[in-house]
Amino acid sequence: MNSWRAWTVWGIGVFAYLVAVVQRTSFGVVGLEASDRFHVGGAVLSAFTVLQLVVYASLQIPVGMLVDRFGSRVMVSTGAVFMALGQLQISVAESVVTGIIGRMLVGMGDAMTFVSVLRLVPLWFNAKRAPLLTQLTGMLGMLGQLVSVIPFLALLHARGWSTGFLSLAALSVLVVVLVLAALRDAPQGSARTAEGTPEGTKAVLAAAWRQPGTRLGLWSHFTVQFSGTVFALAWGFPFMVAGQGYDSGTAAALMSFFVVVALLAGPPMGRFVSRHPLRRSTLVLLITGLTALVWAVVLLYPGRAPLWLMVILVAVLAVGGPSSMIGFDFARTFNPSHRLGTATGIVNSGGFVAALATMFLVGYLLDLQHALGMSPAGLYSLDAFRVALAVQLVVMGFGSAMIFGVRRKVRRQLAASGVHVAPLKVALGVALADARARRLARR
Repeated sequence: MNSWRAWTVWGIGVFAYLVAVVQRTSFGVVGLEASDRFHVGGAVLSAFTVLQLVVYASLQIPVGMLVDRFGSRVMVSTGAVFMALGQLQISVAESVVTGIIGRMLVGMGDAMTFVSVLRLVPLWFNAKRAPLLTQLTGMLGMLGQLVSVIPFLALLHARGWSTGFLSLAALSVLVVVLVLAALRDAPQGSARTAEGTPEGTKAVLAAAWRQPGTRLGLWSHFTVQFSGTVFALAWGFPFMVAGQGYDSGTAAALMSFFVVVALLAGPPMGRFVSRHPLRRSTLVLLITGLTALVWAVVLLYPGRAPLWLMVILVAVLAVGGPSSMIGFDFARTFNPSHRLGTATGIVNSGGFVAALATMFLVGYLLDLQHALGMSPAGLYSLDAFRVALAVQLVVMGFGSAMIFGVRRKVRRQLAASGVHVAPLKVALGVALADARARRLARR
């Protein structure tokens, strides 16, 4: 099944996802230009991104059910059409309402892409390759952020707003052509619902939700992904510049470092998951604990955090992205292929719901402190950020508690099928003994 055709299908899927990331992040790099074009301030401008993400998050479960029914080919091409229409709308929009409609169309098309592309991996590749290819899909897709920052922004500055966004619309049209020409849902002769008769939409959703492994994936994605998303898309830049006092060049360099670390962390994470499938939730909890610890150190640090500490924070937050892909591996291993899209959609909604809730809570707490006179140094003072960003620790704690609860159900399910998960201390001892035996055998 790992033939040249499989790699071609996966490559087109990855390209479609990379283009979706370009479309998703394109508006975030033209904030100043957008403010001038639509004659709005930061609060209204943020509505473009927030509403786009709301559409994205709210469509994850419906899209998952649709991809199970109609397949990845239909959904990826349809998503690319919506994104092309959205960017076409943005290219000619001159009012806030028409601009927001364009971004919502982009969010709708973006929502259809990632879940549909992930569904291709277990259908075209064997189970041993799936964790690494899942990580590579997310990692290569993130390169779309760099496309937004460098060539797209350069084109927009050189040729203007309309030409820049029309070029993005054309990019999605190219995706439609490639997908319709060469992407197929599954290898020829394989049955999409070999595990049983086709299920109705409600039955698919109910069955996926009842599976404890799906819920473990949901809470894993919820817990480990949101902090990095909040930092990269909303509050990271203001925190570093207005709160910590770094110049914009340093903050931009740290954001670029975020992307680089996330790219480098993906393959090792995929290899670990493929070799130690029974330690996936433990890895999620360890990374969540490390994230909470580093945030606590940064927020409690007296005065401005030194650059080395901010580098550590950014690196740990960046690892959260590849770690969140473990949630999709839970969806893959605990669900049959005919409801894999639905399960993946459930998982993918977790991190974005957590991110949107946290973005709102941080902004609300900043405004509340300012209204109550608790931040005399200003709305975006360091002390105000310390209180507001601390809400992330509450969200991480809640998510971790949910992971512990559902993990017990998953382990009981595994035990009933004859798979027993040894305690971590025992597992580490066995691993060390095996490593010692291999060293002795080489002598």
